[in-house]
Amino acid sequence: SGLSQEAGSVEQLSLHCAEGSLEWLYPTGALRLRLAPRLPPTSAAVKGRSPPRVTACIKPSATFRGAQLYLEREGGLELLLPEAPRPHARCFSWLPHEKVALFLQATPQPDISRRIAAFRYELRGDWLARPALPSASLGSEGACRPCNDTEILMAICTSDFVIRGSIRSVSNDAELQESIIGVSATRIHRQKFPLFQAGGRPGRPVGSIRTPLRCGVRPGPGSFLFTGWLHFGEAWLSCAPRYRDFQRIYRGAQRTHQNPCEFPVD
Repeated sequence: SGLSQEAGSVEQLSLHCAEGSLEWLYPTGALRLRLAPRLPPTSAAVKGRSPPRVTACIKPSATFRGAQLYLEREGGLELLLPEAPRPHARCFSWLPHEKVALFLQATPQPDISRRIAAFRYELRGDWLARPALPSASLGSEGACRPCNDTEILMAICTSDFVIRGSIRSVSNDAELQESIIGVSATRIHRQKFPLFQAGGRPGRPVGSIRTPLRCGVRPGPGSFLFTGWLHFGEAWLSCAPRYRDFQRIYRGAQRTHQNPCEFPVD
């Protein structure tokens, strides 16, 4: 709470967790949030290659008021969230040796009415290496490109969810610039959280997967293998080959002993 801060003071905090949230009541002065995620061993740089970039995403609450959020990097400030921002996620990345922080500055208020500057955050070490990105602000290259065979084989081993199913519907959200794919699952191979639950035809769990609107996803017949990642509790699409194409790719990798993990194929 800013009620315990002196006007003009700057409180220092460190964010280490992979994800979390911050809620600042009655913002006064400023908060400086150092970003220092504990990256898994797989995020370490391979010898002879440049180190992987770290990525952070910030999503303001619908009632974000009383402050503005800046990205502090190399001594400069970049505005990430103005006061009363649209509830969109903003993402940015940096190299592990770079010093970055978030600077949350209270805006002057004529009264002491209740205001809350609240947001959720995610810190990751490998988003930029993934075939599909959850936010347009991360960059557009590759976000809509079909996955190649190697990416498909890695996706089934490392994704947050792997679902075999069909497309029930596609709806577009112009404000968020997102397409929402309604999926009916015939088999749930993996899901970190219960994204797909009973609600469709008997024995058919249903759920939704998001993708950037610019990718132009359209409904189509057939069975697909949907893979992807969780982003602020929502499923985002990575690779989605037709199931028959996945079978061909996987069996070919099996014959040459190049499949990175074992996966059940009908």
